[in-house]
This record gives sequence, C-alpha cells and structure tokens, in this order.
Amino acid sequence: ADKEKSEIALLQAYLPAQLSAAEVDAIIQEAIAATGAASVKDMGKVMAVVKAKAAGRADMGAVSARIKAALSG
Repeated sequence: ADKEKSEIALLQAYLPAQLSAAEVDAIIQEAIAATGAASVKDMGKVMAVVKAKAAGRADMGAVSARIKAALSG
C-alpha cells in the first residue's frame, strides 16, 4: 500500500491544481454575465464558457450542478 501511496503522490504533482469551490463559483458567475444567461435554458452557453476555463481542474459534473443551481435561483 505504501508503494501505491507514493505513486499517487508522484502523479498528483503532475496534475493541474484543482479549483476551489469559490473559484468555480466565480467562473460560473463570470460566464453567466458574459453570456447573458437568464434561465436553465441557457445552461449550455454557460457550460461552454466554464468548460473552457475549468476543464481538467474541476469535476464538470459538479460544475454542471452548480450552474443549474445558479440559473434556477
């Protein structure tokens, strides 16, 4: 198990840093403002902008849920 843990630590050093929840929320708000999104119908536009900025640095499934929540309320 120690060998696997050391391998994980080594590989994580090469991965891009993950965005914090606050950073993801800020990107989402910027994307909503940039696209003029007003409802869940505009989610695709927002997702495209956010994906370009956050791909590889955030779980896009969780990002999608955050976008939906932001556009719903």
